[in-house]
Amino acid sequence: MIEGLKPYAEYMESGLPWVPRVPAHWGLIPNRAVLRKRKVLVGANFKNFQLLSLTKGGVIVRDISTGKGKFSSDMGTSQEVRKGDFVFCLFDVPETPRTVGLSAHNGMITSAYTVFEPRALSPERVRYLELFYIAMDDRKLLSPLYSGLRHTIPPPRLLGTKTPQPPPSEQDAIVRFLDHANRKIDGFIRAKRMLIGLLNEQKQAIIHRAVTRGLNPDVPLKPSGIPWLGDIPKHWEVKRMKYLLKEIDDRSSDGSETLLRVSQYTGITPRMAQDGSGEADTRAESLVGYKLARKGDMVINIMLAWNGSLAVSEQEGIVSPAYCVYRFKNEFHPWFFHHLLRTTTYKSRIRIASTGVIESRLRLYSDDLGRIEAIVPPPDEQRSICSSILGETRHLSAAIARTEREIALMQEYRTRLTADIVTGKLDVREAAAKLPEPVVEEASNSEIIEEETELEEAE
Repeated sequence: MIEGLKPYAEYMESGLPWVPRVPAHWGLIPNRAVLRKRKVLVGANFKNFQLLSLTKGGVIVRDISTGKGKFSSDMGTSQEVRKGDFVFCLFDVPETPRTVGLSAHNGMITSAYTVFEPRALSPERVRYLELFYIAMDDRKLLSPLYSGLRHTIPPPRLLGTKTPQPPPSEQDAIVRFLDHANRKIDGFIRAKRMLIGLLNEQKQAIIHRAVTRGLNPDVPLKPSGIPWLGDIPKHWEVKRMKYLLKEIDDRSSDGSETLLRVSQYTGITPRMAQDGSGEADTRAESLVGYKLARKGDMVINIMLAWNGSLAVSEQEGIVSPAYCVYRFKNEFHPWFFHHLLRTTTYKSRIRIASTGVIESRLRLYSDDLGRIEAIVPPPDEQRSICSSILGETRHLSAAIARTEREIALMQEYRTRLTADIVTGKLDVREAAAKLPEPVVEEASNSEIIEEETELEEAE
């Protein structure tokens, strides 16, 4: 996509630390010339507005009926958002996955965000401005504007900040080229995610068979006595989880340990910074009092346990005080139960055992977990099953990891390409003029919701 793209012939100093040089014929104008802050509370009319949310995928419509996600207890304090408005999150900027979005919907959003309306700009000019600030956000380049412990950008400071402005026809070319590139990149990523889904299905089928039937296909079976579980190998036992593990509540005294996160996709991993650096999260907030987790401990996100957000840790670290940490007794192999509790059968059981009215508020408390029946092979067989799973799924895990890396590299490429073009490092005018007419393929709601769920889980 960048073959034949070259830098501009002449550049000038911009005076902006986040974009030091811009093409010499571009302008620099303060945001107040193109944006106006607007705050209109919906009040008692909130039922007439659809709820919006700022996510990594942009400003999306939230489906309240599903109960998924976080909602304000007082919708009347939400503010109006109109189609074509910008939504900015101007606090906790370094930690927030996405701090800017252009709304394609009319609706309302929490008043914690800041809403700006464009000043008589064409759609292409608005889109260029969106692309520019997304590029700034992806690399958190606006750090010189932050202030205070919450890393906040005051709205007057943002409005007084200058933004590079190519001539209108050039903005059109930039938008046309990047929209074309993004369609190609989105198609690549969708195909790779479908592949990951198929690989995961194969992997889960292998795991489910191993942890519910063992490794011997000819083993005699017996009724488990549990309707939702069915038959199990004759020599296996059924025990409630409370007899297998105990809750651990050890706390960090200085918060210096590695901060870990729990995901239904990747298990337990170090929580990474949101600035795209690939470095571990080193946020300034105090982590004193966070829960300690040892290698072999099971960590459960109690609000997302029903969705598989539980895992055995392969390293020592600390986790959110809102999570639960459990340690297995010696005769129980942690990784067997890691696999067991993440099967579809057990995720369904955990959903039933959890407490709450709507899905987003379901919580798996320790007593709820303790009452769940687990199938328990002999200790040696637990270890053999885990070794077999590792061997049988190694090629699938490698393929999944390789595909995820391809997606990550393509996303990094998108970030770099967008930044280079909207800041004038590459001239796309000639290339944009040769592009075919676009055929728009929008991401499905399921893709957007999944992405949003990942972001919420990371908090």
